[in-house]
Formats: sequence, structure tokens, C-alpha cells
Amino acid sequence: MLRSRIAVTGSTGLIGAALVRSLRSDGHEVVRLVRRPAATGEEVEWDPKRQYVDAAGLVGCDAVVHLAGAGVGDHRWTDAYKREIRDSRVLGTAAVAEALASLDTPPKVLLSGSAIGFYGDTGDRAVDEGAPPGEGFLPSVCVEWEEATAPAEEAGVRTVHARTGLVVSRRGGAWGRLFPLFKAGLGGRMGDGRQYWSFIALHDHIAALRHILDTETLSGPVNLTGPSPVTNAEVTAAMGRVLRRPTLFTAPAPALKLALGDFAGDVLSSQRVLPGQLLDSGFVFAFPGIDDAIRAALR
Repeated sequence: MLRSRIAVTGSTGLIGAALVRSLRSDGHEVVRLVRRPAATGEEVEWDPKRQYVDAAGLVGCDAVVHLAGAGVGDHRWTDAYKREIRDSRVLGTAAVAEALASLDTPPKVLLSGSAIGFYGDTGDRAVDEGAPPGEGFLPSVCVEWEEATAPAEEAGVRTVHARTGLVVSRRGGAWGRLFPLFKAGLGGRMGDGRQYWSFIALHDHIAALRHILDTETLSGPVNLTGPSPVTNAEVTAAMGRVLRRPTLFTAPAPALKLALGDFAGDVLSSQRVLPGQLLDSGFVFAFPGIDDAIRAALR
């Protein structure tokens, strides 16, 4: 993209913060949506729970990247927290989409977060963007999440649903919790280890977001995963190789279910998801293999 004005929600999260740094380093103007009164011209107030966005602050934006949402693995899945997971995504996305639709000249593109949780448990079956939604809590949330962008789509905004996989980073997310355990020699496989993990290096994730913004032919769901999903057992072996630590421990399924509640089902489920749209559009991964992605996270 030429020098652009780009609005970002979730700009303090792992992915959002990295994206903001990347955009600003290339000279783009980044407007951050914040949940308080805007303090500068580079901030826009919003409140996803009230479905409020100061739409005037989005005037002149060429693109909006919507990444905000409660962390899926941040708390035990009580009924109350499951409502928080759902509402933070669906209500927030609807607020952003409706704000864009209200503008006389809306941005050219809305890049809205989603997740490979859309597909549910795929076992050892590889799926791409053409696969239907799975069954369960996360698939149902992802369906509603993506449907909430409808006002922007109806207003003619190119809309992309970035279905993110497991981001390999030591700075946050699920993998950020794994690194200390494995560095201490306490890492190991989860359950039987046969479940597929569709990973993507943080560097590649940010590059893919930038690629989507630049590629006008991309719309609808786009899987943000690496080209070669691996099993949890293979992840465990790779972490041991790269970190040069033993991986003797195992977290059995009953223990995970006791510790994590309903979320354990998603930790133990298998998702073999392929980035069909990215590959077809010419995107090239810098760190396609699991060892490469782990090493990149350590640098």
C-alpha cells in the first residue's frame, strides 16, 4: 500500500502491537481504537460492550484492522467467561462494521479477526477455507463473529476474515506460555499428542496481514496458518530440539480437563488447517517449518 491511514483495534495485544510497529515503520499513519476518550489525533474512542465507535475518527481511513477480543485461554471457561468471549467478538465487530457503513466514504477494506476454531475438530483431515463450520462453542462463536461484519460488506467494503491459527511467539499467546515450561525442562506432549496444531510464526502472521491489505483480490475467509501443520507430539519434539531440553513430561487428558474445564476440549482437539487463499494469492512464508518458527520466536 502507498502511505495510508489505517485504524487498528486490539493494538496492545500480541498481534496488534506487532502490526502497528510494522505499519508505522513503513510510514503508514496508524489510528488506534481505545476504550477511553481519545487523547490524540491518533486515537479513536470506542466501547465494544455498548457497541459504540466514534465514527468521525475513522473518516479518511483507507483500511481498518479489527483484532480485539477476550483471550480464549486467559481464564477457565465458566458460563460468564464464555459470554465474554462471544460478546467481545460479536458485539465489537458489529460496532466496527456499523460505524464503517455509516461513513459517506468508508475504508476500502475491513480486515477482521477470526480463528481456525471455525472448523472445530478436523482430526487428521486437512481443510482449507472451503470447509464448513464445525460443532461446539468456538465454531458457533466464529460463525457469529464473521457474520457481524455484514453491515460493512453491504456498504461495499472489501471484507476479509483472518482465521488465525496458533501464533508462535515467546511474547504472548498460547505459545508464550509454552516457552518457559520447555526452557525449564518441564515441557511435554498434551494428551496422546496426535492432535494437529496449525501454527504460524508471528513474523509470517504480520506479513500475511500486510499481504491481505495489499491484495485486492482477497476477500472472505483467509486462513492464517503455516503450510505444514504438525501434531502436538511433533511440536514437543521440535521444542526439545531447538531449546535443547528434555521433553519427558506428559499432560494426560483427564488432568487437562480438570485444570482447564471446557477449554481442555479445544486444547486436545485436532485442527489440520491449510492456508489455501494465502498460497493461491502468491504469499511466501519466511518460516514455514515448525523448527524455523520456533527459532524465529527466540530471535
